[in-house]
Amino acid sequence: MSHEVHIYTDGAAKGNPGPGGYGVVMEWVGKPYRKEFYEGFRHTTNNRMELLAVIVGLEKLKFPNTKVLVVSDSKYVVDSVTKGWVFGWEKKGFKDKKNPDLWMRYLKIHRKHQVDFKWIKGHNNHPQNERCDQLAVMASTLPNLSVDGFYEREEKGLL
Repeated sequence: MSHEVHIYTDGAAKGNPGPGGYGVVMEWVGKPYRKEFYEGFRHTTNNRMELLAVIVGLEKLKFPNTKVLVVSDSKYVVDSVTKGWVFGWEKKGFKDKKNPDLWMRYLKIHRKHQVDFKWIKGHNNHPQNERCDQLAVMASTLPNLSVDGFYEREEKGLL
């Protein structure tokens, strides 16, 4: 499958949990189109930010059924999808699984496109991955960080 869009993603959290952020670089293959997105949160986890980066990238796509290659250094995200685990979790209602809110959001957008994943080693001089890491870390240090409401409620035992 040739891909029309490549989405590079990364997430970060200081303290894990702690302040965190995600970074996304999107490139339209064969065209001079490149966009970057990032956001920071006051209290979250690295895995949540890794997954949220993928979701945000896919949600930014304007055309349904786009052929997408998601490039991530997160084994958590890549293996969960490519090995089919998330689809089994969905069938069981995400019982006892972390981040069900984000996985449900992921599955909703995943089904609107043709998505493939590629895992790459992080901090290995991959230009787009390094840029995503810079965006994620920078986002986690911004003033007035967003609230990861689901995570904060879950952590306090309110869910």
